[in-house]
Amino acid sequence: MEIGEQRRQYGGGPIRDSEMDPDPFRQFERWFNDALRAGLVDPTAMVLATATMDGRPSARVVLLKSFDERGFVFFTDYESRKGQELTENPHAAIVFYWGPLNRQIGLRGTVTKISREESEAYFQTRPRRSQLAAWTSRQSRVIRSREELDRRMEEMERLYAEGPVPPPPCWGGMRLTPVEFEFWQGRPDRLHDRIRYVREESGGWRIERLSP
Repeated sequence: MEIGEQRRQYGGGPIRDSEMDPDPFRQFERWFNDALRAGLVDPTAMVLATATMDGRPSARVVLLKSFDERGFVFFTDYESRKGQELTENPHAAIVFYWGPLNRQIGLRGTVTKISREESEAYFQTRPRRSQLAAWTSRQSRVIRSREELDRRMEEMERLYAEGPVPPPPCWGGMRLTPVEFEFWQGRPDRLHDRIRYVREESGGWRIERLSP
């Protein structure tokens, strides 16, 4: 079958304006809880899109680790490609896609580092080998072979054979503070529902329906 012939009919209940929460963070929580109840694989997976100062984009999947009214937190090596791009250009977008629910949520905003105390507290909740991996991987750098990575992991295991593993100084959390949310619900015949929340100067949110 040709790629262009790959298609399916989306089926989902309608988004009624009256049922949308005035607060997009609470609306996100509703849909996120629906994804959890549905038992989806990796419901915290989100595409993070960044760009260099001259507008060259890149995107990758990262994992959401927390969210509240301040924004959406993920963790990374600050010296990685995404870390460097966000340092140069803090404007970014994230997208959650929950296929079995025929839903996606897109957000745009600015990204800042969370406090060192918050990063260290989360680091201590990670499995020990994940902690060691943060020291092992110089994220986004070229390596000669997989064996080089494995040898470095063995070195870290010997170095931190006893006691707690501290977080690397270049590792930590980043928070995207949204200025825009878009909730997308797949509907039959490509007549999908799209509801957008836009942050206003007053601090409130303007809610708009977009054409699919």
